[in-house]
Amino acid sequence: MAIYFTQHQPFFKFGNLAKAAVALLISLSLSHPVMADTASRGAKKQADAEYKAAVKEAEANYKSAKARCDSMSGNEKDVCIKEAKAAEKSAKADAKARRKSTVAGVDANKDKRDANYKADKEKCDDLSGDAKDACVAQAKGKNKQ
Repeated sequence: MAIYFTQHQPFFKFGNLAKAAVALLISLSLSHPVMADTASRGAKKQADAEYKAAVKEAEANYKSAKARCDSMSGNEKDVCIKEAKAAEKSAKADAKARRKSTVAGVDANKDKRDANYKADKEKCDDLSGDAKDACVAQAKGKNKQ
């Protein structure tokens, strides 16, 4: 195949080297999405492994925090357990957010607010009347419930 600018003199001829170069360019352009897919699978596996490790760490931290609560009694113990649970849920929510997209970050923030609200509300149990109502309202406002 030749491209002519004049009737008899070819400007460029497609020889074997040119055909090989074109074939190489085509194959590279087609293989690029495959390489990107392989890289994203590797990143997903790494993210999953990091998520599992973070969840295990959060669960271990919860168990040790809960064990510290055993020496307490009454509402102080209840508050301690709720705060430990809130910290665990918060750590798990952060791990979830890192693994998932930004949309998961919204869910993680909601999970954290809910867990912190429950812990803050538990602190209000020692109070009564207007003081308790104010405490619950403050917990709602602080955690945007």
